[in-house]
Amino acid sequence: MNFKQFIESDRERHNKEKFEGTFIEYLEIIKNNPDIAKLSHKRIYEMIVSKGSESLKPEENPRIKKIYGNDIIKRYNFFRNDFFGIDKVLMKLVNYFYSASMKGEEARQVLYLVGPVGAGKSSLVETLKKALEESDPIYTIKGCPMHEEPLHLIPKHLRKQFEDMLGVQIEGDLCPVCRYRLMNEFEGRYEDFPVETKNFSIRSRKGIGVVPPVDPNNQDTSILTGSIDISKMDMYPEDDPRIFSLNGAFNVGNRGLVEFIEVFKNDVEYLHTIITATQEKSIPSPGKGSMIYFDGLIIAHSNEAEWHKFKSDHTNEAILDRIVKIEVPYCLELNEEKKIYEKILRKSNFKAHIAPHTIEVAAMLAILSRLSPSSKVDPMTKLKIYNGEDIVEKGSTKKIDMMELREEAGPTEGMKGISTRFIVKAIDNALSNSDFHCINALSIMESMIKSVKDLDISQEDKKKYLGFIQDTIRKEYNKILEKEITKAFIHSFREQAESLFNNYLDNAEAYVNKAKLKDTSTGEELNPDESFMRSIEEQIGISESSSKGFRSDVTSYMFYVVRNGGKIDYTSYEPLKEAIEKKLTASVKDLSRIITKSRVRDKEQDEKYSVMVEEMKKNGYCSHCCDVILKYAANNLWKD
Repeated sequence: MNFKQFIESDRERHNKEKFEGTFIEYLEIIKNNPDIAKLSHKRIYEMIVSKGSESLKPEENPRIKKIYGNDIIKRYNFFRNDFFGIDKVLMKLVNYFYSASMKGEEARQVLYLVGPVGAGKSSLVETLKKALEESDPIYTIKGCPMHEEPLHLIPKHLRKQFEDMLGVQIEGDLCPVCRYRLMNEFEGRYEDFPVETKNFSIRSRKGIGVVPPVDPNNQDTSILTGSIDISKMDMYPEDDPRIFSLNGAFNVGNRGLVEFIEVFKNDVEYLHTIITATQEKSIPSPGKGSMIYFDGLIIAHSNEAEWHKFKSDHTNEAILDRIVKIEVPYCLELNEEKKIYEKILRKSNFKAHIAPHTIEVAAMLAILSRLSPSSKVDPMTKLKIYNGEDIVEKGSTKKIDMMELREEAGPTEGMKGISTRFIVKAIDNALSNSDFHCINALSIMESMIKSVKDLDISQEDKKKYLGFIQDTIRKEYNKILEKEITKAFIHSFREQAESLFNNYLDNAEAYVNKAKLKDTSTGEELNPDESFMRSIEEQIGISESSSKGFRSDVTSYMFYVVRNGGKIDYTSYEPLKEAIEKKLTASVKDLSRIITKSRVRDKEQDEKYSVMVEEMKKNGYCSHCCDVILKYAANNLWKD
């Protein structure tokens, strides 16, 4: 297909989708599909739920249970690819739209998002606006500046009968412009009034209005409700709708949404229009005109400082009473925070290689800065618990109640700290400064140290953040790297781990059930291998007296998993997984240390080193970052 054909076929398709006819024809359309006449909140709610959702039940998902307790978490596909780690926020948002779509009190309230910079407030609004642009067109009265619902043409005394015939509820009244046209152009014959379809558009201001913060000394409510065309005042009386320019945010946002950016930076008097727009669903006309019906989502957002300042003034009670506040905190889950950076990097034009654990290390700083200090655990342990990880101590999973940690932290946790944008800029700087088109955890730490030093924050916070990078994160990365290098020395690590796991499980099960094991080769019946089991259990500090309980716990847990339809492998039970990995890595730890640190290697050592490098490349490293990482390991991991 050539370009001309492509353009013409697209134009033809759009023309086919358009509708233009009389109100009588529209009534037939409504009769066949009453849902067309839905109000704005219902339209947005259906737009979200139509994409589908999944429920994450705690009994079926151990990680979700650790993070959210017994709460069932619902994830909506509408937000799936853009928002991470704020599942409960998104659930509150959808609950608001559900209540508003049912014409509950929320339908007459402002949806207000509050949170720190870079938490995703503006992105949430942008997602709703873009989805409206991509949604089905709406039927409007042709030429109406408010893009209003054509059913408003029906006279009040006939509405009950039309509602019964059509199966709809008719809410609202004609705007002054359409009322004037009906009486003067169509002589009251509303059945002949033209109806057309319109798409939502941010650029053309159709169904989407935006109100930026306005200079308090220069505020003019015409930005919200339109103005009077002074050039026509000599031609028509001052209450004549023909002099109205209904082009304010509430006029253009009718049937869709009106966004207030940094809403409380505006003067209070300027916001009084919100009171009638929410509670009475009407806005004033310019000049001395009558009130105009308004149907739309009013969504506002600002940071916490603006909210507290506004809330502290008791004269703002009327507006405060019309607000549904949803807090949008920073993400506190490491795995989810990583997804945010990966999404942003996918959208950029950077093509550099990113070594394993690079994004993870960057995300660690963001999360650590956002967590409130705890008297129960150290910062890195708290980070892991919030990420749904098991903390293994002396052969058992440490029982730390997530809810207790959250209560200790208080409601402000996640509302302060380093923003996503700060970390992304640090990643961008590392990418820009790389001469080899490759970045790794070390270059990211370097970039973050420079960025923190340049931050305009208190010396106390600066010292704390630098401490996180240079001490907490570096120590954690060293542990990860040491494990990774020693694993790379073991060819087919997974297979060997599974073999140890199956062997241990067979022996532990026979021990617990006081049974014998059958040798697969000879058929001979053998006693459980006590020394083999102890060699694994000792790796995680299980004493001889505790071994019986540990073996019983392992077999009970595995039986529970299998009974519930799950599959078991060496990673199924965290304490046993750690014991098996330590057992395997202990066997090559000294060898990996000697070969990595060695400046001159013999032939055998050189071969082992080459195999290790190849194994690391399979795990995501390139030649450059492999060289950098191994030199760092040689100088920093093993101190003689």
